[in-house]
Amino acid sequence: MSGLNAFDQTIMAWVQSHCHSPWADRLFPAVTGLGEGGVFWIAAALLLVVLGKKSGWRSTGFLMLCAMLAGLLVGELGLKNLVCRPRPFAAFPGYASLLIPPPSGWSFPSGHSCSSFAAAAVVFCRDRRWGAAALVLAGLIAFSRVFLFVHYPTDVLAGAALGALCGLGTLWAYGRVQRRKEAGL
Repeated sequence: MSGLNAFDQTIMAWVQSHCHSPWADRLFPAVTGLGEGGVFWIAAALLLVVLGKKSGWRSTGFLMLCAMLAGLLVGELGLKNLVCRPRPFAAFPGYASLLIPPPSGWSFPSGHSCSSFAAAAVVFCRDRRWGAAALVLAGLIAFSRVFLFVHYPTDVLAGAALGALCGLGTLWAYGRVQRRKEAGL
């Protein structure tokens, strides 16, 4: 993997040589599937919107959707098309066996990581207990992308940071709107 920054190269080489096993090679394709198109997070958010009226979780579901939409606009439609970074399996063919069908599109930032951390950040800020579980799942989804050799660690870190910022930004904007409403403005 010459030509790659030392951080990405070191982590990717370590993951490929130390983390694969028969059970991990079955687990992480399933974990990454949860983040495909944000499907798990979108389904969870929609369930909260539909079923969360009495428990007060409806707004959390709505905020999760808004945060993921912001991440989609900035990450998938903006940054990926500006950076145009090839995916690891395309840049280094034959280095690692793909355990999933090769994804299309550019590598930077990771959309799986972005949507996962956007949703998880919202949940964490609204409820620490459920949010901790959401962050663990988001972390597993993000790690799965490096494990499966479809993203570089910097793609995943950038996606996670962007997602967290989108989640926090969405909560900040929502808080401002709520305060203005309460003030009668």
